[in-house]
Amino acid sequence: MDYKKTFQSIITLHQAEFPIDLYERETQLPIDEKRIVTVTGVRRCGKSSLLELTINKLLQMGVAKERILYIGFDDERFMSLRTENLDEILQAYRELFPEQNLKDVYMFFDEIQLIEGWELFVLRLYKSYCKNIYITGSTAQMLSEEISSALRGWPDEYKEYPLSFKEYLYFKGVKANPFLEQDRAIHADKYLSYCREGAMPQAVLLETKSAKIKLLQSYFNTMLTRDMIEHYEITSPIEVVRYFLKRVMNNLTKPTSVHNIYNELKSQGFKVSKDSLYLWLGYACNIFLFYNLPQYTASLVKEKSTPSKYYVSDVGLRNAVLLAQSEDDGKSLENMVYLSLKRKLSEADKMYYFSDKNECDFVVQRNGKVEELVQVCWELDSDNEKREVDGLVAASKVTGCKNCKIVTFNQSMTLQSQDLQIMVVPAWELEVN
Repeated sequence: MDYKKTFQSIITLHQAEFPIDLYERETQLPIDEKRIVTVTGVRRCGKSSLLELTINKLLQMGVAKERILYIGFDDERFMSLRTENLDEILQAYRELFPEQNLKDVYMFFDEIQLIEGWELFVLRLYKSYCKNIYITGSTAQMLSEEISSALRGWPDEYKEYPLSFKEYLYFKGVKANPFLEQDRAIHADKYLSYCREGAMPQAVLLETKSAKIKLLQSYFNTMLTRDMIEHYEITSPIEVVRYFLKRVMNNLTKPTSVHNIYNELKSQGFKVSKDSLYLWLGYACNIFLFYNLPQYTASLVKEKSTPSKYYVSDVGLRNAVLLAQSEDDGKSLENMVYLSLKRKLSEADKMYYFSDKNECDFVVQRNGKVEELVQVCWELDSDNEKREVDGLVAASKVTGCKNCKIVTFNQSMTLQSQDLQIMVVPAWELEVN
């Protein structure tokens, strides 16, 4: 295959398309900081749009289209592309624009992690030719210790997620003031939709529920086949891997026992080792399908031996795969609160769940200190109030943290227990205020 001509075709095609009409996102990528800007996140969450929004800004600043080099590697024409072929990108660009100096070019490489050894090409490019490089990828391995070492600390790292609730309202064209009583009802209604249809940008913009489900199921199938089975060369039957991922999804909000799932598969006649299941779970986290939430403990050894909880990157994706019903709203709410808290964490911050005789959903640690304890409950009532409060009290005694809240679908109040003042807040209020 003549990769050089293919690269030239892609470069000129994208230059002709820009600027692109896009919805703005809260994440803003830097411009002209002379660093390698990396963006990671689950497939289809909007990483490509961040690159395109950055290109739009460059054009608004007066940068000529000829100085934009954009290549997307999630393309069937690049299935057999190797590291040695990447240099043909530079050859292709030079032939198109022989008078253009590479140091003045802005280079955008979307889903470049699909090419093995890409980091060596990017490092050489950065050291020898161009200081304005933007890359995206749908795997956590892009920011692994080995790659960070190879790039010698030059990357400026960003993580993108599906839409926040603020972004969801913007995509839906909803303008409401959270301080007005009539608009608070609008926020609550839209948050219910947010919990059910999820926050994948393209799915949110579709009109019908059936179209959303079909699109989200296609996302899952691509993650299953391409990102999991093909990328990690899994030889087990696809139905076994599918069952395993769906089983973890179904266990949302509870610690996941790989041992139990192994026994289920064994009883159904599927032959797969327990070690393989642990590997698959790691792979699913690597591609951001799941996020791992460990149990809070003072012992690192005990932390590694206790079962983790796994939250999904998008509840709409989970609901489309499992065809979940409204009785799953409580699980979706907890997942949404998890993602809301995670977006606000720095690289050094951590989050856990607490479990002893009582349980607390989220223990948020910043700068090495537990700063927030959070319970999630769809609706607080006389049947569950003691359980939720007791979990916060127990976690507070162990961690020393007094900042406690219970997040509900749409309740606001203050509770007092012993020396703790507990704020009860609607989930949507966490994001819009």
